[in-house]
Amino acid sequence: METMMHYPFIYFLYEANQVLVYKIQTLNYITIDDVIKRGKWEAYELQPFESFAAFYHERSSPKEGWSLMVEQNHLNLFVDIINDTIQQRKVLTTTTVPMVHIVCSESAAGSLRVALAPPKYVIGFPDDLSIGPLWKLNEKRGQAFRHEWLMENINDGMDDFVKYHQFMNTIREIQDIPRHLPIYIWYGDNIEEQCGLRFFLYLLRENTNEIYLINTGKERVSIRHWNVEQYDKIRLTANTHLIFQQQWERLARTKEVLRLWLHQQIQAVPVNTYDALIVTKLEQLHQQQGNTDFIQTGALISELLTKIEAPPNIFFLEYRIRYLVYSGVFELKGIPKSMHHYHVKMRQKPLQQ
Repeated sequence: METMMHYPFIYFLYEANQVLVYKIQTLNYITIDDVIKRGKWEAYELQPFESFAAFYHERSSPKEGWSLMVEQNHLNLFVDIINDTIQQRKVLTTTTVPMVHIVCSESAAGSLRVALAPPKYVIGFPDDLSIGPLWKLNEKRGQAFRHEWLMENINDGMDDFVKYHQFMNTIREIQDIPRHLPIYIWYGDNIEEQCGLRFFLYLLRENTNEIYLINTGKERVSIRHWNVEQYDKIRLTANTHLIFQQQWERLARTKEVLRLWLHQQIQAVPVNTYDALIVTKLEQLHQQQGNTDFIQTGALISELLTKIEAPPNIFFLEYRIRYLVYSGVFELKGIPKSMHHYHVKMRQKPLQQ
């Protein structure tokens, strides 16, 4: 798809003679929802023998009575192009704040915004890097590879492309941080935040900012009503930054989809690590019932979380339960659109003839 910029307008040659014109109305990054519901679009037709390179919308009349009906992959491409254009022109509003804080989840970002005194700028990373492939995640092909795996396996109820664009926009936000602002990265001794820490530091590998690390210990950075003054900050040295960068680069050469924080290290483990525990727990629940009846998947996951010292992402556990259904170990009742919409039980073994 050919594109052309006449800021604040972007032209998309969508078909042989059809030009879609989008007006950038804000320098905030957008998602597919913004494009569909709030985007300012117009459509034009090229005149015979008029080239796209010579087109200028103010010399033409827009089509009337048209609607934006395009394929999902084209919408996805539109959003990427628009956000890349915004990033090229973006003048950050963070220049009025004394520092930038980065945390490993959006819920943690909300907690930190409450806890910090203004002015404040907090970036929350919207993805859990403890699950899913990390292969070449700093490149478009690696991002597409991860996105495809998440779409096929993780059922967290979020629109797939909204989540993808939140991920991409957060990377853009980190890249946009002005070089003169100190950066504070909050993390704990858990796999999600340890993976996030290394990814953030890889993204910041060429920045000249002073970077401080704040380790909350075994506490996740999602707790409410914390006292931010209780945590010590450690200034990141160039040598330590390089070590974290190299650790991320090693992770980004792998295609494993499950990682744990073991012995103060990130370790990849087999995808079926929790399968035996899931089966055992369901058998125990059947024994408590006194029969083999269906049990809600959400209730099964809640029981599992009490038995795992450092539990993985709950949507990974749900993915493995679905795997056990599809492989014939469990029976299914309901529609598995979320862990609360279906029930499972052990598949009954056929009687021997």
